[in-house]
This record gives sequence, C-alpha cells and structure tokens, in this order.
Amino acid sequence: MTRTKFKRETPARSRPVKTAKRKSSKRPAHDDAVSGTLAKTRAGTKNAEVVTMLQDRAGTTIAAIMAATGWQQHSVRGFLTGVVRKKLGLNLVSEPRESGRVYRIIDNMASSDKADRVKQAA
Repeated sequence: MTRTKFKRETPARSRPVKTAKRKSSKRPAHDDAVSGTLAKTRAGTKNAEVVTMLQDRAGTTIAAIMAATGWQQHSVRGFLTGVVRKKLGLNLVSEPRESGRVYRIIDNMASSDKADRVKQAA
C-alpha cells in the first residue's frame, strides 16, 4: 500500500504587502549659492573645509585640497563635480595659472549663465 503525499496549501496573507515608494534621484537646483553653502555642510568636516578653501578669492589647487584632506586626486575631482557643482549647485570655475590649475567658487550673480537667464527673462 502506498501513501499519497499530502500537499499543503500556503495560507493566504491577511494583509497586503506594502511596497516602499522610491524617491526621485533628481535634486532641486539651488539658487542661493555661496551665502548658504556652509549651512548645507556640517561645520568641522572635510567637505566644509574644502568649500571654505574654494570660497577664497585666490582659490585653491587640487594639490592643496589633497594635502588638507588626505584624499587622492580622483577623489578631489569627484568631490568638485559631484558635491560642489551638482549637490550644492555652486558655480565652480577653474583657471590655468603658473602654479597649476586653480579652482574657486564665484558668486552666481557674476556668472555669465545667470546673467544670460536674467536678460532672457526681461
């Protein structure tokens, strides 16, 4: 005599499974540039230190940022692009000089892009 296998039914769920909504990966553009920059970064961090170095009129070089933070060159470049330009929305410019390429943050009102937008709106 052979036994028949008993197939168990899975119990029905008493409540539906909730799925988490995904947040948008796009961040809103920031118009308040240099004045509110340090409010967006915590004081005493490497990020705040680099932003302060970039806000100086003379600007700073990648080598100086590397010495101050201990980051490697590719990490500094990624920070300048990803955090300073994209996340904080600051106007970062680079200028070639005798000592090397110098990076600095300039006021948005002085940038040609902002001035062009103001002219188009008028």
